[in-house]
Amino acid sequence: MNTDLIKGFKDFTGEEAEKRKFIKSILVETFEKYGFEPAETPVIENEEFVRGENKGDEAISEIYTLKDKGNRNLALRYEFTFQLDRISKSKKLPYKRYQIGEVFRDEPTNSKRVRQITQCDLDIVGSTIRDEAEVLSIANEVLSKLRIKNEIYIGNRALLNEIMDDEGITKNKEERNQIMREIDKLDKIKEEDIMINLKKFKAEKLINIFKEKEKYFEKYKNYEQIKKLKEYCSFYGFNIIFQPSLVRGLSYYNGNVWEIKTKEMRESICGGGSYLVNDIQSTGISFGLERLSILFNSFNKKEKILVLSLNQDEKAIKFSQKLRDKGKNVVIFYGKPTKALDYANSYKINEVIFIGEEEVKKGKAKIKNMQTGKENFIDL
Repeated sequence: MNTDLIKGFKDFTGEEAEKRKFIKSILVETFEKYGFEPAETPVIENEEFVRGENKGDEAISEIYTLKDKGNRNLALRYEFTFQLDRISKSKKLPYKRYQIGEVFRDEPTNSKRVRQITQCDLDIVGSTIRDEAEVLSIANEVLSKLRIKNEIYIGNRALLNEIMDDEGITKNKEERNQIMREIDKLDKIKEEDIMINLKKFKAEKLINIFKEKEKYFEKYKNYEQIKKLKEYCSFYGFNIIFQPSLVRGLSYYNGNVWEIKTKEMRESICGGGSYLVNDIQSTGISFGLERLSILFNSFNKKEKILVLSLNQDEKAIKFSQKLRDKGKNVVIFYGKPTKALDYANSYKINEVIFIGEEEVKKGKAKIKNMQTGKENFIDL
């Protein structure tokens, strides 16, 4: 039997699993502090529903498809947003939900791109620019708690279209999408290559427009959305950076969009924007747990204590329960001291407490520090 991992999938155990659990706890704590409620949705849906109307979305071509015993065409979810269409229909607006779970994409892999991703989404159905600022404030707070230095970049899809209208660039939807795809590559490939591709649509002038100072864009009507978002973010006490060439996904964004970046990684930490859910203006942001875990380097896992029972099981159990009641994480080990110490080293347990007949008689237990080798006694 082949038990090897499938390419693009990973096991998480030990310290890495504990780190991921800690990051999720920070996300949940912060999301709920702002009044968001949790949601859970199925991993498998009808393929037609998964594909939806977003056929231009690159991720759609990478979904995992399958059939059940009824020969129905099914697919693994590749994101949560399409499921939000269903679960938000009967909700009082604004509906504020978060969801943390696995999504799947059958795409090429590398050290930072896998096929099973733990996605952490935050969305508001029935939103205004005030809500957009709140979503960005939550992201800013989460990253501050994780000590991840970052910068928040914002753009606006309506503004991009307005600029193209003003410059007399094609109004053909598919050609505009092609132009947007090229613009979206500006921080990924050489500017000269993008310029050559934009010339096919007589849109090369956009490159120089994007280099203009922010004041230049005040003449456009849709810049007002950027201005208002910046104002509300300042109320929360943080700044955002206007990047006129920021596009994000083509499928559904219709207003402000954002990406949060760090110098520690070429890829963005997270991204999002505003879009329609059942024709209702909505907004959201999505974190990938894998990228947060790569960037979060200040994790100190909660220390465990190993209590070794030397034929004093009742005393060891009762003593361990007292420690657990005080908030300590305790492992009870039944066996020889040499095996207990080897076990403690294997799982990086720093303190070992010995409870044997001699300790019980004296009412004191020996405690050994595995790093220094020092031994002390504590009252049982």
